[in-house]
Amino acid sequence: MASPHRYVPSRRDLLRSGISLGAATGVAGAGAADASAAWEPPRAQGERSMVNVPFEGFENVRVGLIGLGNRGGSQDVRWGAVSTVTAVCDIRPERVSRTIGRIMQQGFQDVEPVGYSAGEQDFLKLVQRDDIDLIYVATPWEWHYPQARAAMEHGKHVAVELPISPHLEEIWSLVRTSERTRKHCMLLENVNYFRPELQMFNMVQAGLFGEVQHGSGGYVHDLRWPYLFGGAYHPEHWRRRWQTRMNALHYPMHGLGPVSAAMGINRGDRFDELVAVASLPKALALFREEDPRVTPDHSSWQDKPYISGDRHTCFVTTARGRFIRVEHDVNSPHPYTRETTLTGTRGSIELDNARVYLESLGHNDHTWRTGSAYTAIRQQYDHWLWPLLESLADQYGGHGGGDFVSIFRLVQLMRLGMTPDIDVYDSAAWCSVIPLSHESLRSGRLRPVKVPDFTRGHWKEARPTFDRPQPEDPQLRAASTAGRRGTGIIEPGSSEANGDADPAPAARGGQGSGRPAQDGQ
Repeated sequence: MASPHRYVPSRRDLLRSGISLGAATGVAGAGAADASAAWEPPRAQGERSMVNVPFEGFENVRVGLIGLGNRGGSQDVRWGAVSTVTAVCDIRPERVSRTIGRIMQQGFQDVEPVGYSAGEQDFLKLVQRDDIDLIYVATPWEWHYPQARAAMEHGKHVAVELPISPHLEEIWSLVRTSERTRKHCMLLENVNYFRPELQMFNMVQAGLFGEVQHGSGGYVHDLRWPYLFGGAYHPEHWRRRWQTRMNALHYPMHGLGPVSAAMGINRGDRFDELVAVASLPKALALFREEDPRVTPDHSSWQDKPYISGDRHTCFVTTARGRFIRVEHDVNSPHPYTRETTLTGTRGSIELDNARVYLESLGHNDHTWRTGSAYTAIRQQYDHWLWPLLESLADQYGGHGGGDFVSIFRLVQLMRLGMTPDIDVYDSAAWCSVIPLSHESLRSGRLRPVKVPDFTRGHWKEARPTFDRPQPEDPQLRAASTAGRRGTGIIEPGSSEANGDADPAPAARGGQGSGRPAQDGQ
């Protein structure tokens, strides 16, 4: 049964968007996890695996943007830097006008994007346009599924901010829609493209850790103000209200994505089971009661009771007998951390603590390598994306430049007709932790829950991801001599850049720095 807080498109909306009602809402009872079996619906006629399916190849990638608020409103100029933005959509007309102005001010395209702002369903007009190759979705979580599905149903690839959906039946529906329409649905997980995370990935590929056995990652970030109770999440403080809807680890992807990539998940291993624990939900009600910025007329006083624990920990085990610990806490007073660690038979690394210990490099004194020694090791395993894009990443920013790198890379893969780094199966597996953690917690005891095999057996196959060498890219050569205009790439060193505020320099993703902090996206 659908939650009353959850957006379910009306029959008229679905007919207008070309989505069948049964497929959109899921089978009754679907998604109810079982300790002995995972819910894996059989493939229907016309559904074929998207593993190793490349993009068609595009001379110029044309993009439509849906959602121009806290997240999408800072990403617009990054999309404009590497693609042609043909249409934009938001429920606030002023946001649409702002984004059109920001994109045109860059001077990289002659024709203004078409704007859509006539209500919640106006995105359906955008997805039907024939001058869009990729749609970017950066709306509240409950809208990710209908908008991503509508994009694919109308022949567009789709990149979705986190998560693709918090509901298992909708995650499966997106997988199956991708397989039927032959369009890619990808989680735009920026942390996988941060410099330290890519260096860690390369260190694994080089064998420095031996056989990787376990890792951890998370999202521990005090979002109470300005994000959960301030004005960052429009409309109606939507992110805070998810705390009243389900007790779940709501945001596993930032920590899970890089560790999963390093461990080869869906490329020789897969998630098998998970078990979740949670603390009591105390912090938000206490903050509302005590913080003077939460006035008596604040909308939070109309919230239903907060039921999601302040802290969630989830252990995900894999088919090969390894595990990942995932942490989530956005309610408690705590400095920012993603708690990324990796341990193998030859050593360990802790990215947030900036330290490494590797027997493969002769470390046998039980002492972490930190400071310049740690930095020197990382520098030897820099991913080619960062030396190539460092100046542009610095100019366009976004979490130390990782946001720009992730967008550039997706557009590059589309232009060159390559396969995605992060595909629909990765996206589904990482996001499935949300509903499955809820299912585990709902039992009231430490109950393991089976994770579906979204690849339907293809996880055993080796396939490329972040390990691919730098491709030959004619547009990059053109950009280096002719500048950005007409090439799809900004000339390195250009001043045509702006965007949201970056972390302080010490938090940037450079060679000798710590790691960029995530905003409350």
